[in-house]
Amino acid sequence: MPVNLQPPVAADLFPVAGVRIGVAEAGVRKANRKDLVVFALDEGTSVAGVFTKNRFCAAPVQVCREHLAAGAGIRAMVINTGNANAGTGADGLARARRTSAALAKLLGLAEQQVLPFSTGVIMEALPVERIEAGLPAALAALRADGWALAAEGIMTTDTLPKAASRQVQIGGRTVTVTGISKGAGMIRPNMATMLGFVATDAAIAPDLLQDLVREAADLSFNRITIDGDTSTNDSFVLAATHRAGNATITSLASAEGQALRDAVIAVSQQLAQAIVRDGEGATKFITVQVEGGASEDECSRVAYAIAHSPLVKTAFFASDPNLGRILAAVGYAGIDDLDQTLIDLFLDDVHVARQGGRHPDYQEADGQRVMKQSEITVRVLLHRGAARTTVWTCDLSHDYVSINADYRS
Repeated sequence: MPVNLQPPVAADLFPVAGVRIGVAEAGVRKANRKDLVVFALDEGTSVAGVFTKNRFCAAPVQVCREHLAAGAGIRAMVINTGNANAGTGADGLARARRTSAALAKLLGLAEQQVLPFSTGVIMEALPVERIEAGLPAALAALRADGWALAAEGIMTTDTLPKAASRQVQIGGRTVTVTGISKGAGMIRPNMATMLGFVATDAAIAPDLLQDLVREAADLSFNRITIDGDTSTNDSFVLAATHRAGNATITSLASAEGQALRDAVIAVSQQLAQAIVRDGEGATKFITVQVEGGASEDECSRVAYAIAHSPLVKTAFFASDPNLGRILAAVGYAGIDDLDQTLIDLFLDDVHVARQGGRHPDYQEADGQRVMKQSEITVRVLLHRGAARTTVWTCDLSHDYVSINADYRS
């Protein structure tokens, strides 16, 4: 069961002017399930994205990069679930391009104006014929308020769809930011299998969009981990339709730019945290805060050492306050000159370790009390500087093994 996560309410997801979404059942892997999603974007929409750093990246990731670099103006996106089209070689590339070409033909676009995305099983040929056959139904279903259905249509092992929406006032105009994501396993984004799509109607200089999507990713999807595996298909895309009527934002440092930035990051973080809350077999949602580092990089190394550790994650699943595992992870995070006598460790409000050793007032019963909670904060103070970072993760349960052992059945 997901940790304190509810399915999105369709009425709470604000449509984004200039974006229409259609969902269909194409039978990509299983019959009678939503598995094909099309985004139609108005002319003039700006699109930017960040993708997996896994060198064995999927065919659609390669094609998306090519099409974004071509600069033809992205007008549509097509997403299928059930098949990742990864580890498929030249044939996979041809099938991804064929998917783009099929949608482009139906919409009267150039192939380079379509971005294809896939998620699901790796090393199986993409059934592109089923996708082509399903595209007319997806186009017939295009609607401005299709976000909730789209969130369902991109799920794999997710137990719940994931969506978020915000509206803010910018220059006297109401600006909307709405997005969806999917992911529950193979999550350790390095830009989780994870896909994220966010759109806004804000008017923003197109050359700012790549900086914005990169920062949003770094503060959200690049701050989560479930199992430490970086997927072949990770993709996060931000589209701006420029339809809100606000004066064009020309600087992210301006008040207007900051307002949009904050809204995009808030939506992205909600989507990213929803992935962790729905982690395969998860029973605990864990926030890891590392403070007092000499740099953000070393704070991140410590945070991820804790968040990736199977020993730490299984201890949280069992509510076992075997907290020396956390200190061990801090020690092997790769800070060569770390002074262990400076380290403080907290579980929520419980001061577990002080100056590298057990706090004299710490009682194991207090640690266990916190670890039995469904939401827990681990806080580490390095006392080396002013840098800090936050990572979100979950525990590792028996069900994680079962889900992944049975994934292809």
